Formats: sequence, structure tokens, C-alpha cells
Amino acid sequence: MDQKVNIISREQWGAAAPRKKETLKGSAKRVVIHHTALPKCTGLQECKERLVSIQRGHLREKKFDDIGYNFLVGGDGTVFEGRGWGVVGAHAKGNNHDSLGIAFMGNFNNDAPSAEAISSVKKLLQSGVSQGYLHNEFVLLGHRNLGQTECPGDNLYAALPQLRGST
Repeated sequence: MDQKVNIISREQWGAAAPRKKETLKGSAKRVVIHHTALPKCTGLQECKERLVSIQRGHLREKKFDDIGYNFLVGGDGTVFEGRGWGVVGAHAKGNNHDSLGIAFMGNFNNDAPSAEAISSVKKLLQSGVSQGYLHNEFVLLGHRNLGQTECPGDNLYAALPQLRGST
């Protein structure tokens, strides 16, 4: 069942153009969940400003070609296009060519993810499967499953089973 999710486009949040873009070869087989480890944003304008800041940091400090994540989600459940569907991200070193990176905006060592954010990501995953961007038997992981990091924070990591039952 295709659940529609409203996605704020790159143009709508004021993204800079990517330096380059690499297309995934086929459907993503894994989804990697992250947190931004920044204070949560409340409201569309604050989240848009945070996105511009995250992208700037990824471009300037980390020397990425674009914002690292494919999608980001605010606490109110608003989904923002990062690199988008079918594009190789820069979110989990050595694990980007067969995965989709989704970042919850906030620090989930401190906070719990909202029901709205969880619901929106479930819909996003369902939509990705129905559109062929995600393999229908994709594996869902927390960033910490792929490297030495606390990401996506203890509280979001504990909520991953709620996302696994989504498709």
C-alpha cells in the first residue's frame, strides 16, 4: 500500500546545487538511520535554516559533494529532501553505494523521536518500496551498526523496531 508523504524539495528549503551527483545502481538494499546530533528544530522556517547550515557544513568542513543524507525529518514529521531518491549519499563511510540515509533532526541521546517523525519515516519507506527506490526486503540499520559512533542516539536506536514494521 502506497502511503503518500509530503516532501519539502531542495528548492523549497534553499539547498545549494550539489557539486556532483552519483546515481545508485538499482534499488537501495539498506536504510541507515541517523540523527543530526544538533538541537531539534521546531517549525518550518527554523528547520529550513538548520538544513542550510547542515548542508554548508557538509560542503565546507566535510568536503562532501552535497548534504550527506538522502532525506531528513523534523520533529513535527516534515520530511525534507536531501540528496533524494536514487542518489548515492555520504552518510555512512563505505556503506553508501547500496543504501539510503535518513536523518532525524535532533539529538536522540537526549530526546525521544516524536510519533509524527516515526510515522513520516514509515510512510517514506513505504513510498520508496512502492516506487522501486527501495528493495522490498531492505535491511534497516542504525548508523552505529556500521561504525564506531553513538549515532542515531540511544533513544532513536531503541525506536528502530517501530520503523522495521513499516513495510
